[in-house]
Amino acid sequence: MGEFELIRRYFASALCARQGDGVVRGIGDDCALLSVPAGEQLAISTDTLVAGVHFPEACDAFQLGQRALAVSASDLAAMGATPLAFTLAITLPDASDAWLADFARGLQAMAQDCALALVGGDTTRGPLSLTLTVFGRVPAGQALLRSGAQVGDLLCVGGELGDAAGALPLVLGQREAGGDSGAALLARYWSPQPQLALGQALRGRATAALDISDGLLADCGHIASASQVALQIELERLPLSAPLRAFAGEQQARVCALSGGDDYRLAFTLPPALFDELQADWPEVRAIGRVLAGSGVQLLDANGQPIESPRGGYQHF
Repeated sequence: MGEFELIRRYFASALCARQGDGVVRGIGDDCALLSVPAGEQLAISTDTLVAGVHFPEACDAFQLGQRALAVSASDLAAMGATPLAFTLAITLPDASDAWLADFARGLQAMAQDCALALVGGDTTRGPLSLTLTVFGRVPAGQALLRSGAQVGDLLCVGGELGDAAGALPLVLGQREAGGDSGAALLARYWSPQPQLALGQALRGRATAALDISDGLLADCGHIASASQVALQIELERLPLSAPLRAFAGEQQARVCALSGGDDYRLAFTLPPALFDELQADWPEVRAIGRVLAGSGVQLLDANGQPIESPRGGYQHF
């Protein structure tokens, strides 16, 4: 199968490749054409996923298609952007019909969930890797940034943490799933749900935000550095799921939440006066600490005393 036949059969004909809101021209020309309403800005993010580095070389193609787009779309959520479109550059060791059909189905499922249209990309032969670029739109001046946290703000997260990291021994074949807990963790790893609606709801409320991809401690460090403040995290307030506690135990569950990565929940800072109203609409949101003068990220135990943080945070290079 040639390159153009591959594109036509599995991607150009997909439902997610049809023109939609904001997509003037999609696949078929040298460039896609996107339309952004007056008074809005274009938000763009690119992620590369490499087999054996970001996902196991032997994995389910449908699940990989879902996950690849979800982790990219999560960056739009972190900026408070409304999803618009995406491109896919895929490098394949061979053009397996069965693999491509399953991958395209997974990609389509997540594209539908995220309201993203496929507008182009590229294919080539080589070790399996995926590069996705997502496009969104946000009202001018309202994008969520990492640099606005203020002393006195609450540090919040968009839900339970650590499930994807807890699933890693299962993903790597080091443990058996063994029951509902393992299955729930695997679902969080392979099909993360970008918090797009929450991100949009945080426009005009949150003072700083990002998505948790490299671990809570590492990513909070980015907010602290960009905002030139200190972030304090209370260990006892970490939201941990029942499946993670059952599968990993309390202590390891906390390590997963603090430094495991792959959560794709939002972490954000918020004026305290806005918390109750936000949580009424988003009950999964939790306040886990606060913003102080200073620098870096500090972890507190149940007695409010500083404790040593687990080393953590995924390094891409």
